[in-house]
Amino acid sequence: MLDCLQMNAPANNKRVVLISGGASGIGRTVAERFLAQHDQVHICDASAENIEEFLAANPGATATLADIGDRSDVARVFDDLGANYGGLTVLINNAGVAGPSAPAEETDEDGWDRCIRINLSGTFYMTRRAIPLLKAQDGASIINIASTAALFGYPLRSPYTASKWAQIGLTKTWAMELGPSGIRVNAVCPTSVSGPRIEAVIRRDAEQRGLTADEVRHVYLRHTSMRTFVTADEVADTVLFLASAQASKISGQSIAIDGHTEGLSNWLD
Repeated sequence: MLDCLQMNAPANNKRVVLISGGASGIGRTVAERFLAQHDQVHICDASAENIEEFLAANPGATATLADIGDRSDVARVFDDLGANYGGLTVLINNAGVAGPSAPAEETDEDGWDRCIRINLSGTFYMTRRAIPLLKAQDGASIINIASTAALFGYPLRSPYTASKWAQIGLTKTWAMELGPSGIRVNAVCPTSVSGPRIEAVIRRDAEQRGLTADEVRHVYLRHTSMRTFVTADEVADTVLFLASAQASKISGQSIAIDGHTEGLSNWLD
């Protein structure tokens, strides 16, 4: 049952921030950073376990269990948001999945559909419902969490790359549409983020290629000039800046947080 999970919601007198995929990873870090600034935070996430853990650690937040690729779930998110806060100032489209890793001709079609449904359609569903609320606020913004995969070709990752390039197109388009209403729209493009998710991707790639995890990690690190992954806090730093008054004239931008990505390796040679 996808009921709103709530613990001690704060009063409606500060910025309201909605974060998809907000119960773990980058989303959780961003949510906790906004909470530390005394903003009102509502998250949605597809994992009930992660939501319960998040709310236990952050009793001032509220949450909805939802799959953003399901329009009825997205409607429930906004019903809960309205019941708790009655408005919205910042939307952060963070939820996403890695999708299958394979050459195009071997890519699982169901895996393609799921990746596009969540990463791309979910971003659209969330934004479409958020816009009327954002138009009612001063200083409103939308921040899409894309990827350096949105800036380069990414062999063996067709669904993920397609979804992230599309997010950049939406960022540019929505910045044009919503700029006259004072709504800023930007994308943040991290390289691989240190943590369990990238380590799982590395293990999967290593198994598929008959390599060790260390060998695959070395290839990933060589994508960037600084030979580094980034941290969720480093991504959150940029997200908070883009949502702030200091970024009041920044819109339509795709900002890489990546130590300068030189290119994404072609595993086919």
